[in-house]
Amino acid sequence: MSVRKVTLALAALSLIAACSTLRLAYDNADVYVKYRAGRYLDLKGAQDHELAQRIDSFFAWHRENALPGYARAAEEAAERVARGLSREDLVWGYDSLVAHARLGLRDAARRIAPLLDRLTPQQVAYMEEGFAEDNREFARENLRGSEEDRRKRRAKRVEERLEDWVGNLSQAQVERVREYSERAPLMGELRDRERRRLQAEVLGMVRARQAQALLPERAANWEQGRHPAHAAASEANRRELFALLLDLDRTLSPGQRARAQERLRRYAGDFTQLARRNHP
Repeated sequence: MSVRKVTLALAALSLIAACSTLRLAYDNADVYVKYRAGRYLDLKGAQDHELAQRIDSFFAWHRENALPGYARAAEEAAERVARGLSREDLVWGYDSLVAHARLGLRDAARRIAPLLDRLTPQQVAYMEEGFAEDNREFARENLRGSEEDRRKRRAKRVEERLEDWVGNLSQAQVERVREYSERAPLMGELRDRERRRLQAEVLGMVRARQAQALLPERAANWEQGRHPAHAAASEANRRELFALLLDLDRTLSPGQRARAQERLRRYAGDFTQLARRNHP
């Protein structure tokens, strides 16, 4: 979902989901987003103050409206993991993540869009260069090396993420991850093309002063207009990922399953506590 970088407040969603020290990360996510704003928005004085207020208002909304749903989803996911996963469980999990992302992205874009519609041509050029730097970083991280090298790197990333959830993988589990990476299509070039297309759309909206009218729904429906080859590869990748997770679920040790359940329930508790308190 590379469109998250289209507006600065959207970066918070990936930060929240990725960080293991979730409460600390969330309580400081607004600071992170404001810091990241410097890559895309060259704001001074009143504009800079307005951006800070808009980011703060997004997080106030997010605590009240999004975090309770995160907590419910994490608790239900723990229950599903406890009894063993089915394909229906994975579809539910994917659909839940997408629904939560659409909700947050739409609101974040709605809050930032009025400011974007008032950017000067020089500020729009600054945003364009920020996107270009993102693209250079993406290429360095995702497009370098041979196909074999990229598949090996992907397998290692997936292995590390799984071990973060369930602990050390057995050799057979590691081999199954390797098989997944060999089978699933590589997405780097397709994602790069999609990023650039979305960036161009956003820049067009901003230049036409149409962000307020168009950006919220565009952010919430990032996949619309995607090239058919990208859509087909994404579906194939998801099928292979689901097959991997189902195979791994059948081989989880009691300790591995308990670790995944405990982490999901810890997340549910963190989301609940975060939703109940004001920002410090």
